[in-house]
Amino acid sequence: MRVVYLGTSSFAAAVLRRLVQSPHRPQLVVTRPDRPRGRGRRLAAPPVVETARELGIELYQPESVNSEEARARIAASEPQTVVVCAFGALIAEPLLSDYPMLNVHPSLLPRWRGAAPVERAIMAGDERTGVSIMRLTAGLDSGPVCLTGEEPIVAQDTYGTLAERLQDLGGELLVRALDDRPAFVEQDEAGVTYAEKIGAEDRLLRGERPAVQQARVVRALAPHIGAAVMIDADQRLGVWEAVARPDREGDPPAGELSLDGAVPVLGCSEGVLELTVVQPAGRRAMAGDAFVRGRRP
Repeated sequence: MRVVYLGTSSFAAAVLRRLVQSPHRPQLVVTRPDRPRGRGRRLAAPPVVETARELGIELYQPESVNSEEARARIAASEPQTVVVCAFGALIAEPLLSDYPMLNVHPSLLPRWRGAAPVERAIMAGDERTGVSIMRLTAGLDSGPVCLTGEEPIVAQDTYGTLAERLQDLGGELLVRALDDRPAFVEQDEAGVTYAEKIGAEDRLLRGERPAVQQARVVRALAPHIGAAVMIDADQRLGVWEAVARPDREGDPPAGELSLDGAVPVLGCSEGVLELTVVQPAGRRAMAGDAFVRGRRP
C-alpha cells in the first residue's frame, strides 16, 4: 500500500521504523519544522527527521501541513492511506478528507483523548492502557477505531518505560491495520476522558495531596518533562525520581519541604515524598542526598 507518514516525536519515530519493515514503506514523511530548543534556543530537528534521513525516505517539513503547497507535495506521492502518529498539529479540511487517514493513538479510546494520554494514564493510577488505531476525523481523537491492544502499567513505570512498550505495540497494530483493513467501530461516548496537554501547574508537586499520587506525577513526567517542587516563593527544584513512604516521627507537615534529612522530603496529606533525584536551576540532575549535602555549611 502506498503510504504517506505524518509524525514528529520520538514515539512517532519508533513507529516509523516498524512501518518501514513492512510492505507499507512510506513514500514520504511529513514532519514539523525545526524549532529553537533548550537554554541556548538553538534550532533542533524533530526526532522523526533523523529517522527518515537514516532510512532514506523523502522528507518534507512544511510550516503548515494544510497549505496548498503541502497538499500538492502529499498528492505527488499518490498515497492510498495517510498515517498520522504524534504529529502535533491540527490536520484540517480539505486535507482531512483527501485520503483515508489512520491515527496511532497511545490509549484505549475513548479513555484519554488528547495530547498527553501516556502521562495522564500514569498520573491517574490506571492499571492498564494501550494503543488504538483509529480513523482521523475533525473531532479530537473521536473517530472510529479498527484495532486496539492493551498494555499493563506496572508499579514503577515512567513515561519513558511505558512509552517504549506502547510504541512497539503501536507499530505492530498499525502494520496489522494496513495489512488486514479491519472494520471500524464507533467509540462509546460514555467512556470519554481527556488528556490535556501538560502545563506548568501539572508539573508542580503539591503537599496537600497524597504522596503516592505525587510519586505518580514524577514518574509520568520522566524523563522528558520533569516535575518540580518549590524550595521557597521563587525557587523551583526539578524532580526526576521520588519515592512515597508512610509518615515517620520528625517528618515535615503537609505542604512543607524539608532539607534537613538525608534527602529532600516533601510532607503530603498522606505520607511523605522522598526526592531521590533532583535538578537545581541551571545545574545537572543529581542524587537527592548530594543536593542536601551541597546546601549545608
